[in-house]
Amino acid sequence: MVLWENLQAVLAQRGVAGFGVTTAAPFPEMAARLEDAVASGRSAGLPFTFGDPATAADIRVSFPWASRLVVVATSYLPAAGSPGAGVPGRARIARFATRDHYRPLREALEAVAGLLTAAGHRAAVVSDDHRLVDRAAAVRAGVGWPGKSTLVLVPGAGPWVLLGSVVTDAELPVSEPMRRTCGTCVACLPACPTGAIVAPGMLDARRCLAAVLQSAGWIPLELRAAVGDRLYGCDDCLEACPPGDRALATATAEQGSVDVSRLLAMDDATLRAEFPHFYVPRNSGRWLRRNCLVVLGNTGGAAAIGVLAGYAGHRDSMLRGHAVWALGRIDDPRGRGVLTRVAASDPDAAVVAEAATALAGTLTG
Repeated sequence: MVLWENLQAVLAQRGVAGFGVTTAAPFPEMAARLEDAVASGRSAGLPFTFGDPATAADIRVSFPWASRLVVVATSYLPAAGSPGAGVPGRARIARFATRDHYRPLREALEAVAGLLTAAGHRAAVVSDDHRLVDRAAAVRAGVGWPGKSTLVLVPGAGPWVLLGSVVTDAELPVSEPMRRTCGTCVACLPACPTGAIVAPGMLDARRCLAAVLQSAGWIPLELRAAVGDRLYGCDDCLEACPPGDRALATATAEQGSVDVSRLLAMDDATLRAEFPHFYVPRNSGRWLRRNCLVVLGNTGGAAAIGVLAGYAGHRDSMLRGHAVWALGRIDDPRGRGVLTRVAASDPDAAVVAEAATALAGTLTG
């Protein structure tokens, strides 16, 4: 009991949004949900917990000695601020990624682990880790309740939280799950710009912009306009969530808005260094460049023609394809000239198709 009181005191001093304890028993319902998402394609081929649902839903696969999970939630508001929206030539970064907001969470978890090991127990920090579904642990530990957006909602912070756990063999007292639910509220469902929340508590990652913008490959044509001015992540379902209103109202500092042309002018090493905490495949700058080109097509206007024309001749065919799509979104004779040239001479059939479609749109639009 003294150990638990010490843990509570440390977490309270660090100002965490919530914490609780649950057993290390498996989460069979979560395993079934992950498996269904993979089988149906709704996982969109994403790795993380989808890669091995049996492991992600049973912490004892990775830590056979586990008895308890100390689950912690930290809020990234107001520190993350608000980026504004709709500024030509600028892109938004979702609030969770304006900087490494996982650092306070990691520090809190490491403090818990330190107390446990000092008391003679085994302890390991697990956060944003394929070996545990953080949401399931947080709900069972009473840290929050499951939102219809699939996010965990924490009293006072709503969905604006990051989650992590400390695995331990200490027999700590177990918390009770919350009885609170979203009730009749479905505000997050229509707020999603692509309809990715296909049912309460069910997400189709193939349509989720947050997932699309950090995944490899060409952004599906039908989703590019919906990307709007987003560079990385999407906050729409969080902004619509009433339990998060109070926290969101405190996020008044201007943060998370970046100049797209400046990013496109960087070399790959500089671009990666600008956002070292982003999750993009192989930490490659080409995926951020791809996102930037789509943003310029949606918001850049005539001022973006020069940058886009340059990328229409890029050595990377995927970037050329997104550049010509973006040119097709801007009614400008210089852009049509580039599209005509690319449609007639690009060596990649996919780029030619993009240019031809874009050119047809500019002529009929």
